Amino acid sequence: MNALLAIAAWLLFLPCALRAENWPAWRGATGQGISNERRLPTRWNATNGICWRAALPDKGNSTPIVWGDRVFLTQAVAAEDRRSVMCFHRADGRLLWQSAVKFQENEPTHSTNPQNSSSPVTDGERVVAWFGSAGVYCYNLAGGLLWHRDLGKQRHIWGWGSSPVIHGDLVLLNFGPGERQFLVALNKKTGEVVWRANEPGGHSGEKHDGEDKASWIGSWSTPLIVRVEDKDQAILSLPNRVAAFDPATGKEIWTCGGLNELAYASPLHAEGVVVAMGGYNGKSVAVRVGGRGDVTSTLRLWQHPRTKQRIGSGVIYEDHIYIVDDPGIAECVELKTGKVVWEERLPGKAKTAVNWSSAMLAVGNVYVITQGGDTLVFKASPKYELVSVNSLGETSNSSLAPSGGQIFIRTHEALWCVGECRPETPR
Repeated sequence: MNALLAIAAWLLFLPCALRAENWPAWRGATGQGISNERRLPTRWNATNGICWRAALPDKGNSTPIVWGDRVFLTQAVAAEDRRSVMCFHRADGRLLWQSAVKFQENEPTHSTNPQNSSSPVTDGERVVAWFGSAGVYCYNLAGGLLWHRDLGKQRHIWGWGSSPVIHGDLVLLNFGPGERQFLVALNKKTGEVVWRANEPGGHSGEKHDGEDKASWIGSWSTPLIVRVEDKDQAILSLPNRVAAFDPATGKEIWTCGGLNELAYASPLHAEGVVVAMGGYNGKSVAVRVGGRGDVTSTLRLWQHPRTKQRIGSGVIYEDHIYIVDDPGIAECVELKTGKVVWEERLPGKAKTAVNWSSAMLAVGNVYVITQGGDTLVFKASPKYELVSVNSLGETSNSSLAPSGGQIFIRTHEALWCVGECRPETPR
């Protein structure tokens, strides 16, 4: 009887063991870059510790997402005016399908921000991707088009990059930056617009010679869903403020001033505190959740009036914020006081240590990849400790996607699977 019980328990456990933790969205299921994986690799290079490498047709900044045995990635091919979602098999990196649309209109962007820098999102039944002015597209897991929603033109001198978020039956998207900036909710099954919350827009930047940089305002931030007093709130970093919206209606719940006019990073949340960080030598703020209306003077905990350029987002671990700034400097900051505990310039083997990647946290380690292709791993600790420097030798502005003891890395040249190869998941 004991043997039979042991076998039964093993059979029940087996499917769970074979199923990896999904990474269904940019920054994972929580939207905060935190992984529950216990056995992620910490050391590799371009020839060792690699399961596979799949060449990509053009450069790109978007981050892969993972669901079961599939890895999804958005990809633009500039020479062909093509924007697509690509689906790879996680076991060996072979391309399973590619669903693409043509978009030939001129859409400005920065040379370091190729089109389709927005990452896709999945709920295990559908994959949703934003193609900028080409619209929002929803596919099934076999690549079949389910719906398409045209939201109009997106125009900004530096392009776009906010990723869609699936929340219940809704798809939330921060449309912008540019002259048209709004937070919108779409029905995930039909693509119909459920609500739209407009924000003041900035200059498109098409006539930028001699124009004051302060006019190039906008938000590239991705909404963060936070549970507050048994209700969900969609938190978003915006020009000059961070705000919370009711995801069911789009109604603004609270707002806190103190950011600057450019918001690249997405907000963070822990212990009832939201942290928002501006870009381009901008400002940072922390605010307690739970308020209504303008809470700047009542619930704001701290503000940094001027910080380093921040494009990637940070992580929170044990009451400390960990982030790597654009110049390649890692910081540890106390969550509730804003006190900087330490700053360290991260080492690397590549020619550049500039960082646009958002941090990923797993088992007390922070992972981030530089533009030079070096993945830095350091301890999430009030005492700085470097774990490893792992070089791929290829340019990357993406973030890392962990799943099933592996890390998926997108560079301008390829999609990499780092870690031991896993057997195919039984169908």
